[in-house]
Amino acid sequence: MWFYNGEYIDNPGDYVGFVYIITNQTNGRKYIGKKNFYFSKTRTIKGKKKRYKVESDWQDYYGSNKELAADVQEHGKENFKREILKLCTTKGEFSYFEAKYQFDNNVLESDEYYNSWIMCRIHKKHLPFMKK
Repeated sequence: MWFYNGEYIDNPGDYVGFVYIITNQTNGRKYIGKKNFYFSKTRTIKGKKKRYKVESDWQDYYGSNKELAADVQEHGKENFKREILKLCTTKGEFSYFEAKYQFDNNVLESDEYYNSWIMCRIHKKHLPFMKK
């Protein structure tokens, strides 16, 4: 289950994705990442390509980090707390906030985090929410 501000989330509404933190409750290690609620697929209908949205595996998702995945397998999903830090309306927004949370928490400088790299490509025009 995913929690946001202490409440269980089961419907993404109008949001595109989210930034999350997963905490291993057996040893306190954490992982900060991002996840899409939906992804686009393409289907050819009468010779024309049509794009449509499909819900992602976000409800069962436990991060992309191999070390984290091994710990989830070893300790069981019930020993991991999954929290949404930020719901986002654009891909640029959740890419920005993922990197921001990772840098703010010094994830590369501490063994407290599973994160082993930070990757982002963000342009100012991707962040219209910042201009408000």
